[in-house]
Amino acid sequence: MPEAETDQGLPLRPRDYLILVALSGGELHGYALIREIEGLTGAGVRMDPANLYRALRRLVDQGLVAESESRRAPDADDERRRYYAVTEAGRRVASAEARRLERLTAVARQRRLLPRRNPGR
Repeated sequence: MPEAETDQGLPLRPRDYLILVALSGGELHGYALIREIEGLTGAGVRMDPANLYRALRRLVDQGLVAESESRRAPDADDERRRYYAVTEAGRRVASAEARRLERLTAVARQRRLLPRRNPGR
């Protein structure tokens, strides 16, 4: 997916962005994905399972997420669980969205809506 095509899908829905960010750390099943998003946001975002699976289906259809073919050992995990992974296209779109959000945050800092970063950190 060329960069121009990557930018056409922006802005991402916040839920979709969080799913892509969470999956960038590795494959996860639905419940683990919900917990990962809660952890990444300091419990600021609680994902409803029905909304999560609708979003995952849409992201799979868009080629940004793939259902994993691998399964953990049946005795180590529930064999009904489906695991999801971010695709290379999904990683590029998430990166483009992160850059877009970074630019917006820089504008907010310029307008003193957020404190300026400490350059020594």
